[in-house]
Amino acid sequence: MTRIIVVEDDSWMREELIDVLQKEGFEAVAVTDFHDIAFQIATLAPDLVLLDINLPEQSGFDICKTLKSKGIGPILILTSRDKLQDELHGLHLGADDYLIKPCNRDRLLARIQNLLRRFKGQPDLIDGGKFSLDPNTFTLYKGSESLRLSENEGKLLLALVENKPGIVSKSTLSERLWGTDEYIDENALQVNLTRLRKTLRPLNLEDEIETIRGQGYRLRGQLKP
Repeated sequence: MTRIIVVEDDSWMREELIDVLQKEGFEAVAVTDFHDIAFQIATLAPDLVLLDINLPEQSGFDICKTLKSKGIGPILILTSRDKLQDELHGLHLGADDYLIKPCNRDRLLARIQNLLRRFKGQPDLIDGGKFSLDPNTFTLYKGSESLRLSENEGKLLLALVENKPGIVSKSTLSERLWGTDEYIDENALQVNLTRLRKTLRPLNLEDEIETIRGQGYRLRGQLKP
């Protein structure tokens, strides 16, 4: 059953949305604890998120940005804020649609179905902290932005993501790239890592890969406290 998370602090509106969704055959789950909402949503693994903007503890814009950085979506912002700049801001942060409430029931359901169709069959993404990675196509997603990595770049980044927060040795990375860690010029590995960092630069992610002298590499944002 398709699971839709409803993030709405107005209890009347929240109950109304839950009722509409359940009558359409969706599994509708309401968030009523407004502390660390993004974590709650990620744990529930939704097929779609209905997200209000004006929330008690955190702006829906910030929640949207966090969810998109984790590859969670689609996200439909449902809000009373009707200014164009708010809509554009939400879409820039990665929201997949934006509706102003109160809205027509049929319009809302049509938008939901459209988003579900668009996202149906998309591959599971791996959480890299500040980005998500499609391990099949080596496509990286950060918010509303995405870029396609080369095969070698994708193999390197996938190894780092899969082993977070640990250090990945140079021999392990060499095996990922060339199938062996023997007779590999260390400079060749360094060249590939330099290319990967350069590719990540437009998304301000080049510094996420940290060199651990004498040991290997790891993702900077994934260190244990």
